[in-house]
Amino acid sequence: MNQKVDKLININDLRSQILEISKDGEVNQDKLRSHIFEILKDHLIQARNKSEDGLFRHGSGIRTARSISKFQDELIKIIYDFAIHHIFMSKNPTESEKVCLVAVGGYGRGTLAPFSDIDLLFLYPNKLTAWAESVIEFILYMLWDLGFKVGHATRNVDQCLNLSKSDFTIRTSILEARYIHGDIQLFKNLNEKFNKNIIAKTADEFIEMKLDERNKRHTTYGSSRYLVEPNIKESKGGLRDLHTLFWISKYLFRPEKPEDLINSDNFLTKSELNSFQKAEDFLWAIRCHLHFISNRENEVLTFDKQLELASRLGYSKRPGQKDVERFMKHYFMTAKDVGNLTRIVCASLEERSIKKEPTLYSVIDNLLNFKRNKVNNRNFSINKGRLSIRKNTIFEDSPVDLIRLFVIADRENVLLSPDIVQRITRSLRFIDKNIRINKTANRLFLELFSQSSDPEKILRKMNETGVLGRFIPEFRKIEGMSLFNLYHNYTVDEHLLKTTGNMHNIISNKMPEPHPFSNIIIGNLENRKVLLIAAFLHDIGKGRKQDHSLLGSQIAERLCKRLGLKRSEINDISWLITNHLLMSDIAQKRDLYDPKTISDFAKIIQNQKNLDSLLALTVADILSVGPSIWNAWKNGLLKTLHYQTTAFLKGNDKKYPKNENLSLIAKETFKKNNIQWPSPILKSYVDRFNDSYWITTDLALQIEHSKILRDKDSSNISLEIFTTKNEESNTTIITLIGPDYPNLLSTLAGACLLYDVNIVDAQIETTIDGIAIDTISVKREFSDNDEDRRIKKIADTIKKSLGGSLSLSKELLKKKHAISYEKTFKVDNIVSLTNEFSNYSTVIEIEARDKPGLLYEITNTLRATNINIKSAHIATFGERANDVFYVTNLFDEKIDSEEKINRIKNLLISNLEENN
Repeated sequence: MNQKVDKLININDLRSQILEISKDGEVNQDKLRSHIFEILKDHLIQARNKSEDGLFRHGSGIRTARSISKFQDELIKIIYDFAIHHIFMSKNPTESEKVCLVAVGGYGRGTLAPFSDIDLLFLYPNKLTAWAESVIEFILYMLWDLGFKVGHATRNVDQCLNLSKSDFTIRTSILEARYIHGDIQLFKNLNEKFNKNIIAKTADEFIEMKLDERNKRHTTYGSSRYLVEPNIKESKGGLRDLHTLFWISKYLFRPEKPEDLINSDNFLTKSELNSFQKAEDFLWAIRCHLHFISNRENEVLTFDKQLELASRLGYSKRPGQKDVERFMKHYFMTAKDVGNLTRIVCASLEERSIKKEPTLYSVIDNLLNFKRNKVNNRNFSINKGRLSIRKNTIFEDSPVDLIRLFVIADRENVLLSPDIVQRITRSLRFIDKNIRINKTANRLFLELFSQSSDPEKILRKMNETGVLGRFIPEFRKIEGMSLFNLYHNYTVDEHLLKTTGNMHNIISNKMPEPHPFSNIIIGNLENRKVLLIAAFLHDIGKGRKQDHSLLGSQIAERLCKRLGLKRSEINDISWLITNHLLMSDIAQKRDLYDPKTISDFAKIIQNQKNLDSLLALTVADILSVGPSIWNAWKNGLLKTLHYQTTAFLKGNDKKYPKNENLSLIAKETFKKNNIQWPSPILKSYVDRFNDSYWITTDLALQIEHSKILRDKDSSNISLEIFTTKNEESNTTIITLIGPDYPNLLSTLAGACLLYDVNIVDAQIETTIDGIAIDTISVKREFSDNDEDRRIKKIADTIKKSLGGSLSLSKELLKKKHAISYEKTFKVDNIVSLTNEFSNYSTVIEIEARDKPGLLYEITNTLRATNINIKSAHIATFGERANDVFYVTNLFDEKIDSEEKINRIKNLLISNLEENN
């Protein structure tokens, strides 16, 4: 471990300055304190600047943290000495007039981040005297005035011991106690009694408590160590996990130095200790840089900070990977190393039976995620629900058993024993090229996809022990790989494991609500193995220059051939990986009621098996991106696309006749539902609408529209706004019916922006006699009453804006939008126009950085080009917005003029660049 400490300031010079000022007998105590404060403040700034310079120079986080802690010690010593010699002088101090200053908590370990809290224990002999109280108060106020956050306690030795018996936080703080200044005998007395009366008798309960505390912390900060914005201190695999190992080792062995742990009943090997120290130094470097960048205490690696940290730490970009992604991969692999160390230590604890049943097994069960059972095998045995090896050279003699052991553990539903966990870690070198092409090894690996009751769990265990990456080198390349965007919540390897788990749940019909569609397709999912392998490999091509879907398909084909799959299975897996983004893209970016959308999609899909399999993979994929990515809206879109395409594939002529007959069928359906109308009125009403209205508008909305429009025309229509709630998609549908204002959709988008309402879809229609029917779907984010009030405000704003009594543009200028860090991410503006996707409309697709008011900005631009927006499909993928508009010219036809297409495209790009 790096024991070097930088000299941040010249302590002797500082003491001399203070002594010189203190000699001035003419200066009163208040002025004297003020002078001292200014001197200390200046030196504090110098020390922080020098520690940051040192961090850039030598790069060692632990050295920086120790240097800051050492400076803090000296600062406290100076304040204490000044207090007792110049402020609260006692010529004949009694035995009671003693104080000992003790560092506890993280400060007690001798490491401090630049803006961390400092934890102090003020020890006094028996009773707290007025003199001691004054000294302590002086020290605290000086530290507070200097800007430190100070956690402090004032106790005698007996109080410390009594409280530590019942309060584990206090016990942990005293475990880390370190003498700073004052009466050292008080500290020695505390240390001696604490070791004898507390530590010697309570090792088992302390370790149990610390591991339980660790599990609860992981629940609070995220149970995955692969969250893309981790808390450097508290997240799984962070510094706090290393601290837990430190506390346990110190409680058990009281090591004088880290190297002592190697000799402590083989607690750690030399290699494992080196891994501990490297991880600690790297995590401390990140933490110190993070504090300096933020100019405050900050432990969260947010995206905006990751960029600067990557630059500070000297990472450079590589083909297919940004510098920040390489930095975060290093972080996640370090977090994985911390996880390995934790497992090794827990295994070592169990082996020595420090913890008792059932507590020990419950903790380890939680760690390893298995249950216990009994069975025997030629090379393995099961003892107390743990799979163990029969001889130490088993993996050297038979490397295939490094794969077989996971199949057995999964089949028998048992834990891995401590000896096997350590033996696996130390035997990874035996998984070489020969094992990768071994037919038995590959057959065993495939069993995990065809027979496992929980493939995600066993694959995760293989990943954590390092076996998965060794056996599947293609997987090792994406281990710890993060994608620098707001959409993906996990690293690529974590995402693949979660997708495999979600796919298993779909296949097993274990999907909870709101995923009822799984019941629709469950009977058609023919090949469990194919689907699970496709889920496991669908993003295996990420992090390279090439399109990850195509590259992933190629990688999967080679790997599946190696694993021994049939050619038909390989083709299915390859097809699914190539197209794994297709269904999501179509559902979110295309008009699902446009017949050409469905027919074009069906040409790629080809058959029902492909459709059902792709839906399963699409849902498993989206569910595994992050906890808030899947929602009822996406569920509804995918259900609609699956239903429409199923009907098309089955040749259901009633649902999918020739395009020119679709509107006729829709009209007849509407007439049947309004048979009570007089025939001439019904015919006249139906003829008022363009064919696209009947094809794309839901029957329930058609009926709602008719209630307003039956007796109205463009001469007597006033603006009507009504809303309906869609429970399935958790959206509110807002419909505006009235005169065809040229800026209607733009006004609607602006009003939604004003009240922070997220638009997820839009449809625009105009009757032949000039009445506009604009419908948008907005995401519901509050309780029904609050949501209704918010929608009413939008409706009122639209009416006032269109009526001229309110300037929407001025109101938007006043609004302060919440600051987001989408600007951290660079997104190229891309605009495309095509006539290939629809028989009725020109399709404009816009990709840009998401921001408040983007739809308002785009619709304002489109309005200036004299085109009609027929429908809009709003999709957001983290910081990236993908908005699609189906448009026509003023004659309700496609835009076929190349000149006008280029003019629209250039105007959109110009405005997007100007406002970016």
